[in-house]
Parts: sequence; C-alpha cells; structure tokens
Amino acid sequence: MYAPTSTNSPRSGPTSGESGDGLTDFDGAGEILRAWGNGLRPDPDLTVSEWADRHRMLSGRASAEPGRYRTVRTPYMREIMDRLSPGDPTQRIVFMKAAQVGATEAGNNWIGFAIHQAPGPMLAVQPTVELAKRNSRQRIDPLIDESPELRERVKPARSRDAGNTMLSKEFAGGILIMTGANSAVGLRSTPARYIFLDEVDAYPASADEEGDPVTLAEARSLTFAHRRKVFLVSTPTIRGLSRIEREYEASDQRRFFVPCPHCGHAQWLKFDRLRWQKGRPETAEYLCEGCETPIAEHHKTAMLEGGEWRATATAADPTTVGYHLSALYSPIGWLSWERIVRAWDAAQGSDEAIKAFRNTILGETWVETGEAPDWQRLYDRRERWTSGTVPAGGLFLTAGADVQKDRIEVDVWAWGRGLESWLVDHVVIEGGPDRHNAWSELTALLDRSWPHERGAHLRIARLAIDTGYEAPAVYSWSRAQGFAQVSPVKGVEGFNRSSPVSGPTFVDATEGGKRLRRGARLWTVAVSTFKAETYRFLRLARPTEEEMAAGAAFPPGSVHLPHWVENEWLKQFVAEQLVTVRTKRGFARLEWQKLRERNEALDCRVYARAAAWIAGADRWPDEKWRDLEDQLGAAPTDNDPAGQINRPGQAPQGKRRSDWLGRRGGWF
Repeated sequence: MYAPTSTNSPRSGPTSGESGDGLTDFDGAGEILRAWGNGLRPDPDLTVSEWADRHRMLSGRASAEPGRYRTVRTPYMREIMDRLSPGDPTQRIVFMKAAQVGATEAGNNWIGFAIHQAPGPMLAVQPTVELAKRNSRQRIDPLIDESPELRERVKPARSRDAGNTMLSKEFAGGILIMTGANSAVGLRSTPARYIFLDEVDAYPASADEEGDPVTLAEARSLTFAHRRKVFLVSTPTIRGLSRIEREYEASDQRRFFVPCPHCGHAQWLKFDRLRWQKGRPETAEYLCEGCETPIAEHHKTAMLEGGEWRATATAADPTTVGYHLSALYSPIGWLSWERIVRAWDAAQGSDEAIKAFRNTILGETWVETGEAPDWQRLYDRRERWTSGTVPAGGLFLTAGADVQKDRIEVDVWAWGRGLESWLVDHVVIEGGPDRHNAWSELTALLDRSWPHERGAHLRIARLAIDTGYEAPAVYSWSRAQGFAQVSPVKGVEGFNRSSPVSGPTFVDATEGGKRLRRGARLWTVAVSTFKAETYRFLRLARPTEEEMAAGAAFPPGSVHLPHWVENEWLKQFVAEQLVTVRTKRGFARLEWQKLRERNEALDCRVYARAAAWIAGADRWPDEKWRDLEDQLGAAPTDNDPAGQINRPGQAPQGKRRSDWLGRRGGWF
C-alpha cells in the first residue's frame, strides 16, 4: 500500500482536498498509514542463521565474546540452525557434540527466530527445573534484553500480566515454556510446535515416574504434524545408555568434512590423527589422511569455512537428521589442540578423567566396564588395621541399610578426601521389619560411635535405608529418627552422572495407625551409577610397599577392606556384572545382572555411597575437608559436623546431644 506524505507538514496526512473523503484529514494520519503499510509487508524470508547474523546480540552476561553474533565464527552451526527454519522439511534435528562448541547458543538463536519470525508455542527443556531457571536468567533474559526486535514482542517482567515469568515468556502468536525433565507436569503442560531438548543425556530415566522425559516432551508436538521442529542436543555419556547416541545412530550420522590446506582432501577430524612430541603439547598438529602432511592449527579457520556436512549412514526416519562434532573443530581462540593434548595427558591413569575427556572433548560415549572383580583378588588385598577403628584417612561415616524379610543388614563406611573409603563395620540385625526390637537395635546404631586412629570418636553422619521391602515400616521409623540423619532411598535402574541422587520427594507415611499425607521424604538413587563407580574404584592400581614407604598415596576412590571381612561378604560385594542387552527395536542397553542370588553387601555399599552424596561430599570445597581434618581429635564444638566427633576416650554422647546435633542439625 502507498502511504502518502506531505513535504510541508511531515506529521500530518493528506488534506481533505487530496483524499477526497476526509477520513485521513487529521494530525498523525501519515504515521498511521505508514505503520499500516509496514504491517502488511511480509517479513523477510530468513533462515535461523541469517536471522542470528542480522538481529542477535551476545550479552557480556552470557558470552565470552559479547557483541553481534557471527555464524562465520562457527560455520559448522549454519546448516544445523537452518534445519530449524520453517522452510526446511526436517522435523527432528539430533546433535551429539562436545562441550562448548556453540550448540546452546544456536538453540537460543532458534528461540529468538521463532519469537520474531515464526511465532508459535515452544517448549525448552533442561535436565532439572532449577537448571531451567538458571538458563532463563543467564541466557534467555539476555537474549531478549539485547535484541530490540525481541524486547518489543515479549512482555516485560515488571508487567502485572503473568505472561513473562522466569519460566514463561509470552509473545504475540506464541509462548515459550521452560521446564525441567524431572517435572512431568511441565512436560505435558501445553502443545508445542517447537521443542528444544538440551543435554538430554542428563535427563532422569523417568519424569516423576510417568515415563521417559524425551517421549513425554515430543508427544506435545505431534498435533503439529509436518510443521513441528524438535532439536535434541547433548554431550554423550555411557554407550548403551546414552539417549543422544541412540538418536544419532538412528539418524543419517552426519560428520563435518573439512579440506586439507595442502592437498584439498576432505576429511572429518579424529583425535587419533592428532600428533605431538612427548611432553610438548604445544607441538600438536593434525596429520592429513590424504597426503600425511602435518596441518598446523592456524589453518583451522580456513578449513572450517570450507567444510561441509556429509551423511555417513541412512536414517531410519527420513525426517530426522543427525550431527556429531568434537572439540577438535573448536574455533581459534576457544579450545586449542594444545589444550586438548594437555587434557588428554592429564587424564592418564584415571578412568573418570578419561571418561570426561571422551564425553566433553571428543563428544563420544564412554564404554563402561562392568565386569565383576574377582572376589579372591579382593580377599588377598584385605588390609589390617585395629578392628572397629576408623583409619586415619576416614573423616566421616555413612551407613547403608538393606531391609530383608528376616533381618536388616547394615554396612558402615568411612569416607576421606577423593572419596577414598574404608569398610568400618558390618552389622546384621536379626528379625525383619515386623519385629519391633529390630528397629530399636537400628536406632541404637545411630547413637553408637567408632574410635578414630587420631583419638576422636565418630558417629554415623547419615544412614540411607532401602524402601524396597516394607516401605511403610521404613518410612515410619525414618520419620521417628529425623530426616537430618536418616534418608529413605529407592533404587532405580539407569545411569545419571550429573545427579545420581535426586529428591527428596514427599511420600505418605503411617504413624500410630494414622496415615500422614506427605509425612516422609524419599530419595531416588540411580544405582547403576554407584555400582559402576564401585567396580571402577576396586580396579584402581595400588602403590607398592616400596612406593608407600617413599611417600606414595592411594589414588582417589580407593576402596579399603579390613582383614576381618569374610568370603561370603566379598562374594556379595561383586555379585553383579554389567551386560549389554538388545531392546526390541535393536538398540543396545546396559543392564546389571546378578551372578549369584545374594548381593546385600553391594546394595549396602550403594546406599552408603548415596548417603555420602546426600551429605554433600561430592560437592564440598577443600576448606570443608580441611575443617573435618582439623576437628578430628579436638573437643566437640557447635561446628562439629552432625555432632559425630566425640572427645578422645569419651563414651558416645547421650540422647539429647544426639538429637540436637546428630539428627536435627549440623552440616549433614
């Protein structure tokens, strides 16, 4: 539409003589007509990458390189982003990648594009609700604040209208809902044309026990048929359990091929082609597959600009495309080949470090070795220290309790720096959960203390008790003891490295025959994670006597077993192994299978380890470990963690102090 203007009076429309109808004969008519004309003009036909280059600004709050977004900085992201454009027929885009290659920013570009160019309902899922809130503050709010086109479309947070909250951003034609994969309510809250699933390998196995979070989320988009877009992104974890690997293997498995600057041969970058002089990571170069000529890293920028994605397989679903990228492609100024080599050298000797390297730098899955250690080898490695005493390295105690029909088995473990552990005691309480005295004996165990080599006495900081058998009785007893010292747990299959213990969630309990709604707190434990960790720790190489005499220490995670432990306990400790099974769809899946019927020792270890995680040992700073070391052998103080340390030679503290510090307060 033509919007007339006046040279003499730019802020007024045409005169009545010019229009002939008098409808635009008023001040400001020109602006109205121009705005109307702009509204009728179609939006530019942009792809997501073109939109990002034109409109996206990176905030200093959310980016190490603030300023205008430039796709040329990460050329490998162009095709991935453009697949998310409405004009592309692809419905599902899978991206298995290393950490810090620009994937999350690409997803945020897609969010901005949708708000501005193709509005519709969008669901963005993080592993947990807390991470979704953090992502909203650190990434989504800056995304909107730094872009005028988005600011004018998203209602301000200060508005009385609830359209803009931390987890909900409303805009003309659509809404962005952000939630966590641990919230079934959030995943089924609304239909969504666009679904952004970030770090799917960190999702729990089930969302509030209602099913796989990815399946629940994708179900929100089915009504949009061919117009839907689903973006699955993650750093992979364990082979056979990794969601992103499973999705990638079902796709066309694209790799980013880059040309050699010397011979032009196109190849995708592999870590085993990286070469460097021993002890000199700064000499790292890439050996071309075609001409065997070393490629210096300064060539990487031109190589990335000349690169292209190529499919290496046939997808099971033609509407799904999959991409894989390692940190070897990281742009100049981000993660260099030298730093990658240094990380690899530093990881040697540690399975955990090598696993992290493969996951976060190579973007590949880790093959978990779940072969059960030989119990006889563990028998030969038993150590001798004073029975019933906590060795010098143990800094706090946790216990795992396994409730059986006719007994309650409890193992008490001491934990030190680096999660080095010592089996301190093994207790069998005769009588099942229907025997009152059994619970009384378990209560007495909470008030018991064990002498430490340095003279102090330690009590159990936290006990984790399994709810798999007679859960109501366990809830009732746990409630009576106080949840500061006792944690009811429920084991679930699957690996969850980022959060192997989740909760607590409130469950109903019974007390005095009366049902108490939300009367107990239940923790969920990914038992596979701690079983695999235990086996990995058992395989750690130990220093020889000569090395120890020279001052060598045991590696972090070492498991110390006392001389008094019996054969039966050792057999139970390694009673399972990890095997690969095939699902009905042909995908590989890891599963723990029993080698013998009894496995209480392994279960108790898992629960005691979960108790240490709940206590916070995996997240303590060095200062807290030093504080524990300083307190050993000292008189008890109000800063005593969980009231677990008694004065040297002193009898265990009485009931009142136990209640005050051990069960009602303290660090744990």
